[in-house]
Amino acid sequence: FESAFFESRRYDTSRVGRYKLFRKIGPEVLKLAEIFGLQEGTELGQIDVPAGLKEYHKGGQVTMPTHAPNVLARCEVLATITYLLHLVKQEPGYRLDDQDHFANRRVRPVGELIQNQVRIGLSRMERVVRERMSSQDQDGISPLTLINVRPLVGAIKEFFNSSQLSQFMDQTNALSGLTHRRRLSALGPGGLSRERAGFEVRDVHFSHYGRMCPIETPEGPNIGLQGALATYARVNPFGFIETPYRRVKNGRVTDEVRYMAADEEEEYVIAEANTALNKDGSFVDPKVLVRRSPQAATLEDLKKMLEAESFFGSTTDLALVDPEQVDFIDVSPRQIVSVATSLIPFLEHDDANRALMGANMQRQAVPLVRAEAPFVGTGVEARAARDGADLVLARDNGTVELVTGDRIVVRYDDLPKKDH
Repeated sequence: FESAFFESRRYDTSRVGRYKLFRKIGPEVLKLAEIFGLQEGTELGQIDVPAGLKEYHKGGQVTMPTHAPNVLARCEVLATITYLLHLVKQEPGYRLDDQDHFANRRVRPVGELIQNQVRIGLSRMERVVRERMSSQDQDGISPLTLINVRPLVGAIKEFFNSSQLSQFMDQTNALSGLTHRRRLSALGPGGLSRERAGFEVRDVHFSHYGRMCPIETPEGPNIGLQGALATYARVNPFGFIETPYRRVKNGRVTDEVRYMAADEEEEYVIAEANTALNKDGSFVDPKVLVRRSPQAATLEDLKKMLEAESFFGSTTDLALVDPEQVDFIDVSPRQIVSVATSLIPFLEHDDANRALMGANMQRQAVPLVRAEAPFVGTGVEARAARDGADLVLARDNGTVELVTGDRIVVRYDDLPKKDH
């Protein structure tokens, strides 16, 4: 046990693991420190524990982690055990983890995938170097004779040429390339397989709100396993998807925007974007429809929820509260959907299945030789075209003088003539 979890050569929590440990059992560690009267770096021998518990005896050093090491601290093991005991007793505030919750699922960006391939290539190269060092004479050894870069190059080429996640970008139109780059996939190495993925994994989860579009997904065997990043969502340094909210102070909506991950937003009371507001940012109605979790509710509400619902499952509750109780508000009604879905006019009047087909089929539209503005739009069209990276953008106001297959000449009002 000592070597498996407390030695850095054999065990590494990584930055993400350390972050999740602090989020999950950080409060338990602080409670233990308070019960035992610990300071950071305290050595524990025999400690008398109050509240009728037996004498606690633990040899060695049980410390509060000060510099966030990449191995487990002994107090974290103890805190994990206490959390499990609270779970068994079904105490309020303690619940089982939901593996489909976005707090427990993270995005592995391209850089991390390439880093893993480089690590594989370097380990193969290390094995070759060790074999050559053991077989060659020491007199004739040099770096050139020992190091062979082919395993490293082969691992990287294998990733780009034959990996399931390495694809040619869809360039049918400006939207198709943009949506392809914003795609989220649960398939591939280290992920799920479409044969073994069940209904729960594919289903829409309440933690997808503002992070992954509930509509845009393939219709075939990959349904629910591939999704699209929501319009305003971003991926934080730990790989968790965040979505923005505007802060509400004393019942008034401010311009302060805060991005929150799925587990962070459960600590707050959040109103929906189309809530009626006055010009000064205050709420029109005396009661505001909000969503919140038991952590953000009062103790009485929490007891009612625990009695009404199963111990494991959804923790989001809809309620009508006073404006002063609201902490945040959504930034936009289209926060929940992706860029492609937000291009559909009157989306709220569409059947979900037809909206899914419409969002997917927009990517197959052939660009027109003579483009025309649509009669009905949603306001996202210009931004989607600009961010598609397929268009040449004008630097200022001006007049287009010449257009050929490879040139666009623009005479700007305040800038010199430019040949794009």
